[in-house]
Amino acid sequence: MTSRREFLRNTTLAGGAVALGATPDLLAARGLASPPGVSPDPLPRAPAPASRALAILVLGGTRFLGPHTVQAMLDRGHTVTLFNRGRTHAELFPGVEKLIGDRNGDLRSLEGREWDAVVDIPATNPEWVRLSAGLLKDAARNYLHVSTLSVYSDTSVEGIDEESPVFRPEDVEVPEGEELPYGLAKALAEDEARAAFGDRAIIVRPGLIVGPLDNTDRFTYWPARIDRGGEVLAPSDGSEPAQIIDARDLAAFIVHLVETRTAGTFNAVGPESPMSMEEMLYGIRAVTTGPIDFTWVPWAFLEAQGVRPWSEIPVWVPETPGMVGFSRFSNARALAAGLTFRPLAETARDTLEWHHSRPAEEREAMRAGLSPERERELLRLWHAQNR
Repeated sequence: MTSRREFLRNTTLAGGAVALGATPDLLAARGLASPPGVSPDPLPRAPAPASRALAILVLGGTRFLGPHTVQAMLDRGHTVTLFNRGRTHAELFPGVEKLIGDRNGDLRSLEGREWDAVVDIPATNPEWVRLSAGLLKDAARNYLHVSTLSVYSDTSVEGIDEESPVFRPEDVEVPEGEELPYGLAKALAEDEARAAFGDRAIIVRPGLIVGPLDNTDRFTYWPARIDRGGEVLAPSDGSEPAQIIDARDLAAFIVHLVETRTAGTFNAVGPESPMSMEEMLYGIRAVTTGPIDFTWVPWAFLEAQGVRPWSEIPVWVPETPGMVGFSRFSNARALAAGLTFRPLAETARDTLEWHHSRPAEEREAMRAGLSPERERELLRLWHAQNR
């Protein structure tokens, strides 16, 4: 394990950093030269326009994945109409048509209109999807619903694919008057989209969506923490898998499915090749400049200290019974349909830049991850136990 870590560290900080997407200026900041053939400060390429411009209705579109998806549509030359309550980030996309309404029943502004496709991003209530898909079933060719990998009812096995069982009402006891559990609600929302659009429905099931604009901090914690430098508490031995998807890659996939009218259900999760937590953390390390020392702490110790995976240790879930498949979902169908991924270091770099642009109170009170005080205490206890 020691030699493997040394290999990861050395290759990631030099040539490996470029393979992960670190730009030459980031390498220069670390005192590392650009490899031959890598141009200094390469400019991003503008997206090529679509072969046919579409009229697309976006339900939501104002939070995290929404703005990335709308921008991807505009970059491809499509005409976008936004439908939402007009209360969140109303200043976004001033040149885009905006219809005001409410998913709880006020869909009047959608009546009598037609679009090539509908993209439903924020729906967590199956009733919302029933109303909107039912109204629009003859007004659009396709209805794309952004669902979640949380619909799967059994994460005890590896390689969960789109045919694996999902939550059904008979599987979950919901007390009267309480909200449906998230996984069941999204599974029922999928049913409503299929009921209205049949084989024209497109269901996209992402895993952990990451990147700029994600203020849940479920991935942002790691670039921010590693950038801060010093001794970093890392989980277990680093061998557990990490599956994430950049919101911009997910947005591009959504637009691609709509453009190609590729119906069906897709696990939109990455990366293309399996990635461990160790590889993810060292990949993020490639775009920071401060001295870092990772201390790998076993799950048994963290569990004894009441540390919560996923929330206090973001991205990571220990491979305990029942959770072996949690970060080992199959993405084969999505890859075959055109899902692609940008380099990890690009995601880490852009997330870090966005994080530094946030208000100070948001940067200092992150919504996921260990607080600096909690991390220091855990490291102190771990070192005392293993002195």
